[in-house]
Amino acid sequence: MKISKRSLLTLITAAIILAGALYIFLPDKKPVTSASDAIATASFYDLQEKVQALAQWKGKVMVVNFWATWCPPCLAEIPEFIHLQKQYEKQGVQFVGIAIDQRSKVQAYAKEVGMNYPVLLGDLAGIDLARRTGNPQGGLPYTVIVDRSGKVVATQLGTLSKEKLEGIIKPLL
Repeated sequence: MKISKRSLLTLITAAIILAGALYIFLPDKKPVTSASDAIATASFYDLQEKVQALAQWKGKVMVVNFWATWCPPCLAEIPEFIHLQKQYEKQGVQFVGIAIDQRSKVQAYAKEVGMNYPVLLGDLAGIDLARRTGNPQGGLPYTVIVDRSGKVVATQLGTLSKEKLEGIIKPLL
C-alpha cells in the first residue's frame, strides 16, 4: 500500500498535535509533596542576589506572602505586614515576602516603604511554590502561614486583614 505525500503530512501533523495535547493535559510526573515539604525545601534569591532557604526560619511562625509591585491589593497589605513584623518579631514571627516581579522594581518599592522583613525574588519558581502550597491559579496576593514545626497551618488567596492574620498567628506563639 502506497501512502501519498498528502496523507503522510496529515498523519505527521495529527501525531504532532496528539503529542502536544498529551504533553499539556497529562499530569506532571513530579513527586507529590505536601505544602509543608514544598516550603521546607524552597530557596530563592534575595535582593542582594544571595540564595536564601525558607528552611532557615524553621522554629519561627512564618508568614510567607507572595506579591508583586503591579498588584494593588498586594501593596495595600504590605504596610500592615511591616507593622506586624515589628510587633511580633520578638515572639518568634518571621514575615517573608516572595515577589513575583522584576528585581529593580521590588528593590525600589521595598526601600520606599521600608520593608523590615526578607524580600525574595520568586520568578517562575515562586509561582510554582504558590501552586504547590494551595494556590493552583497562581493569584496574588497569596499568603501561607507556617507553624514553628514547619507545618502549613493556613493559606489565604487575596488580601489578608490584620485581624484575621493575628487570629491565626497568636495561637501559634
